Amino acid sequence: MAASPFHMGWFLGNSYGVHGWMGQWSGSSAVNWADPSLQLDLARALDRACFDFLLMEDSVFVPDNYGSSMDLYLKRAMRAPKNDPLPLVPLLAQATRHLGIVPTISTSFYPPYLLARLMATLDLMSEGRVGCNFVTSTAARAAQNFGLDEHIEHDTRYEMADEFVEVVKKLWTSWDADAVVADEQNGVFADPGKVHVVNHQGRFFRSRGPLNTVQPPQGHPVLVQAGNSSQGQDFASKHMDTVLAAMGTIAEMKAFRASFLSRLEQAGRDPASCKIMFICTPTVAETQEEAQMRYRAAQARKDPVNVLAQMGSLVDIDFSRFDLDAPLQELTTNGQQGTFKRFLSVGRTLREVTQNYRYSYEDLVGTPDQVAGMMAEVMEEVGGDGFMITGEVNRRFIAEMADGLTPALQRRGLVRKHYTHKHFRDNLLEF
Repeated sequence: MAASPFHMGWFLGNSYGVHGWMGQWSGSSAVNWADPSLQLDLARALDRACFDFLLMEDSVFVPDNYGSSMDLYLKRAMRAPKNDPLPLVPLLAQATRHLGIVPTISTSFYPPYLLARLMATLDLMSEGRVGCNFVTSTAARAAQNFGLDEHIEHDTRYEMADEFVEVVKKLWTSWDADAVVADEQNGVFADPGKVHVVNHQGRFFRSRGPLNTVQPPQGHPVLVQAGNSSQGQDFASKHMDTVLAAMGTIAEMKAFRASFLSRLEQAGRDPASCKIMFICTPTVAETQEEAQMRYRAAQARKDPVNVLAQMGSLVDIDFSRFDLDAPLQELTTNGQQGTFKRFLSVGRTLREVTQNYRYSYEDLVGTPDQVAGMMAEVMEEVGGDGFMITGEVNRRFIAEMADGLTPALQRRGLVRKHYTHKHFRDNLLEF
């Protein structure tokens, strides 16, 4: 029996920032990091390979967690500099024909009306190919950039996010889908009876409405969320069209899927209405031996300081204060709780943690055809709806994924060979 097809996306960490500037295949990215040609080349490759969407991560601060200083982050181009990814969206839409394009916004700092209008505009410009990745933001430094002394408490941030999505959905539907009649004979552009005030007055937000532009082509942009904490899963189960799961093992994937499907059921939703996408980092080469060698070399290059500095910026903890070889003490955070729990679970000391922690599923190493078979086996065992590729972005890695791995998946009938629908959501929900 042929395996069921699954979806493919790309998670672009540090989206409009510096990519692999010291790598062998990075080209001139250190000098030209603000030139969007790398992101455009990625989008064109994914469009050619019939990926569902490209998601662009974002953050709005310069970390200073490791050593209580910005120095390490700036010296290593770690999360800074980083440009706003939203101006990339029209460029990416113009460079592609079918690919879904998903920027990230913070529900803690964006006003709902501003976000609703911006995303409606982008969905109209792209003719229905835009999504929105909702994050609550995690860092105190980000909150301080927006006038707060400390960040809002974790669970409260998700309560805000829940109401935020409620408001923007109301605004996106404040114009009926057929409100524009363009009746030249009677001089009526929009039917006034089909445009409605919102009058939302909630705990966190107030907005009168209506939006001053029409309903987006998809009704509303595709809604995406990547929080893996209990609160993040509850939030996603109520509202999202797709949820991203960053898991390092098969067991974690199974547990997440079971938990999330239960939450969808409790929310009264059809499980098929929200796609679960597992983040993975494949390593492919012409032979299995070469792929294994490349994977081992990548693991050997791991710098514990980089790992701890990156995690510190997500959870607001300065790990430089701790002995790498001392038993782990109990730590709490107001930052990313699901990720932090996974991080601390993989070792008894920080050195063990940095050696063992895997942000994504990495056990996909071999030739393109071998890795395609492995992905089929994972999806068969775990269930779910597809994979999000991530990794150190350079044009070699893009070609390996789009022109090596994807054709191998297509030959096995595991991913689409062409797009069926015009709109992003319709392609996402096709199977």
